[in-house]
Amino acid sequence: MARLYGLLFLAQVVLAVCALISCLSAEEGEIRALPRIAWVLIILFFPLIGSIAWFVAGREPTARRSRTPWPMGNGFSERDRSRPVAPDDDPEFLSSLAERTRRDDQERLRRWEENLRQREEELRRQEGDRDRPEV
Repeated sequence: MARLYGLLFLAQVVLAVCALISCLSAEEGEIRALPRIAWVLIILFFPLIGSIAWFVAGREPTARRSRTPWPMGNGFSERDRSRPVAPDDDPEFLSSLAERTRRDDQERLRRWEENLRQREEELRRQEGDRDRPEV
């Protein structure tokens, strides 16, 4: 018998928590009969009866609700959808990366060629010094 009472108590607490969440998240136009604070106090002081009363008489029936519980789409407005979400989806960002990479590659190639020319000149000078007879 104690288990049954414990289960009923737990069901009453869950019902009261759900009613409180529903009451606190309802918009002003969806609350009937009493102001929100009155419904919250009724649910808190009389959890079982207050919760049932909230679901029966306190809120607008779901058939008359103009707002859908889950908005259509991904939650972003049309204005936000036209903009890329992440930098790797942004075409301008990707083209700037490609341009930056191309410039870095050209600079690296220019330095490598300059370094190669300096080494060749240094080798020619060393070979030229060896070919000259010493006086």
